[in-house]
Amino acid sequence: MSLIEKRQPFARQMVATGTAWRHEPTMQKLRAVAPLLLALSTSTLALAQTPSNEAATPQVNGRSAPQAVPIGQTVPDARDVPYPGTITLDIDASDTQRAAYRVTETIPVAAGATSLTVLLPEWLPGNHGPRGTLAELADLHFFAGGKELTWLRDPVEVFAFHVDLPAGTREVTAKFIHTSPLQTSEGRITVTQEMLNLQWEKMSLYPAGHYVRQIRIKPTVTFPAGWQVATALDGKSVAGNRVTWAETDYETLIDSPIFAGKYFQSWDLGQNVRLNVVADKPEQLAAKPEQIDAHRALVSEARLAFGANHFDHYDLLLALTDRMGGIGLEHHRSSENQLEPDAFTEWDKNEWDRGLLPHEFGHSWSGKFRRPARLWTPDYRQPMQGDLLWAYEGQDQFWGLVLAARSGLQGKDIVLGQLASWAGGFSEQPGRGWRSIEDTGSDPVFAARKPKPFPSLTRNEDYYTEGALVWLEADQIIRAGTGGAKSIDDFAHLFFGMRGGDYGEIGFETDEIAAKLNAVYPYDWASFLHAKLATPRQPAPVGGIEKGGYRLVWKEEPNPFDKARMTEGKFLSLYHSLGINIDKDGKVTASRWDGPAFNAGIVNGAKIVAVNGDTYDADTLKKAITAAKDANAKPVELLVQRGTRFLSVPVNWHGGLRYPWLERAAAGTAPTGLDLLLQPKRPVPVAKKRGK
Repeated sequence: MSLIEKRQPFARQMVATGTAWRHEPTMQKLRAVAPLLLALSTSTLALAQTPSNEAATPQVNGRSAPQAVPIGQTVPDARDVPYPGTITLDIDASDTQRAAYRVTETIPVAAGATSLTVLLPEWLPGNHGPRGTLAELADLHFFAGGKELTWLRDPVEVFAFHVDLPAGTREVTAKFIHTSPLQTSEGRITVTQEMLNLQWEKMSLYPAGHYVRQIRIKPTVTFPAGWQVATALDGKSVAGNRVTWAETDYETLIDSPIFAGKYFQSWDLGQNVRLNVVADKPEQLAAKPEQIDAHRALVSEARLAFGANHFDHYDLLLALTDRMGGIGLEHHRSSENQLEPDAFTEWDKNEWDRGLLPHEFGHSWSGKFRRPARLWTPDYRQPMQGDLLWAYEGQDQFWGLVLAARSGLQGKDIVLGQLASWAGGFSEQPGRGWRSIEDTGSDPVFAARKPKPFPSLTRNEDYYTEGALVWLEADQIIRAGTGGAKSIDDFAHLFFGMRGGDYGEIGFETDEIAAKLNAVYPYDWASFLHAKLATPRQPAPVGGIEKGGYRLVWKEEPNPFDKARMTEGKFLSLYHSLGINIDKDGKVTASRWDGPAFNAGIVNGAKIVAVNGDTYDADTLKKAITAAKDANAKPVELLVQRGTRFLSVPVNWHGGLRYPWLERAAAGTAPTGLDLLLQPKRPVPVAKKRGK
């Protein structure tokens, strides 16, 4: 009997009895769709038996007008009940030449089962959208009892596969290949000749109808010979180049990626936290003791800030590479991170980029242990809702900055530069007039993190950085209202500090945030949060900066953070003057909506060839902008190539070069509220007096 034919008795049973599973919310949904399932299966069989639908198609106003075929639910909703048996997952990750992961997965099935529905994860935690790599799944086959089985991809939920089972089937073996990208145009590269980043969601299937925490699985991976492996999984057992871990649940598996490599080093950071590093070359692992001490300080400062740890052990996974694709992705007991190959050997140069590990480590608390209620889902099929990403990512962006400063991974001038860069960008963002921060939480779903022509108008995932500025203002309100007796740290202890050691998840809504803020300092937090986060047309988010004793100012030279990132990225930012960013070849990569260059007709993709008649280079253009500061001066004349045409374009801007900075506004030398926020919380050792 085919899968389509099996739908008919199932649907009729649902219509007749209204029961299928002992889970009332699911039953209600299935009762509602059962007639549609019956209609779908009946109409599908009818189509197979009838050569034409011509007679059944009516006409409206003389035109044929078909009716919609009902869409039935053919993939069951997840139930919080155990899946019978334990899945075994065996991945061969040794083929670094082709970057192909070969997968063998054996899935037990209940006695008497006649079909099995399995899914590739689609909605992935930390990605905030449907990012499953279905396009890279290839050569899929299912077997039982030594015979290959027939399968059908669900026509609506295309991440689901329905498999016909012969009578007496007790387990099904799936074999397939994950064809990971070989070049950046195909996606993020996860395999090089020196390292790999194995993410289980890309190369495992799970049975539908169960909470993923109720599915048991035992993983094994074959690595290239001699490579060392780091992951948060428990129960590691090594036999040659094959590594097996203890049986775990599927949720924990997906949340425990692997970094493995030829060149590897690991450091103990205390509190059961390790820094595990793979590199392109062995000399890139030469970290100095004081550099590792800064990472140890990060671990200590996080515990002091949040009041408890929510892991039994934690692994910071770090790749020093320009060959494997960049990543910064949070997990509950680990995180995936990539920095430049010279992150240790050119420590000072890379200071601007060292906020990544504090951000991802902070996610163990903000986003993993405490998660917005509708961003937690029982499986990787149910859509995630991102309206509270300002409290997930925005709060973590704030804490990442604070922890970077408190630990010494970033100096104060770099941190103030980041705040200035964020505030400066939002001060000249036309998109604020129509779109709220809360609404940008939907961006990763519908925009899929692709480049946009005019992000200054459309906005991007601004819940990160503007969310952080809102949390900064909350801290300064608490400090001012309590005379410095309390701060955002007190809120963090209330919000994150319960149930020490628990590495499950606790959901939250906005009202809990407001209530816990009120417990620290009584204030109309509900109105504050609604205005700042859910309402468009808000002023530039500089309240926290100003309440913290600083102000946003403009200078002709970039602040240390912006200068470093421009140097590393090999681009020139004139975003706050001409309103454009330019790459090393003179190509415009961003044009601010309604900015001077935009109004002159210069948009993304245009190439600047000459400035006031001279060949373009960055210094020539900067000098021309400075020379045009006088209101009576001539506009900057740019020769621009767009396609095959060359245009002479005058840009009418007389404000000179402008870059955002934070400048101390408070009189005196006493620490301001912002200074106090960034100070370490660790006790400062007191030097012992020498005896007489």
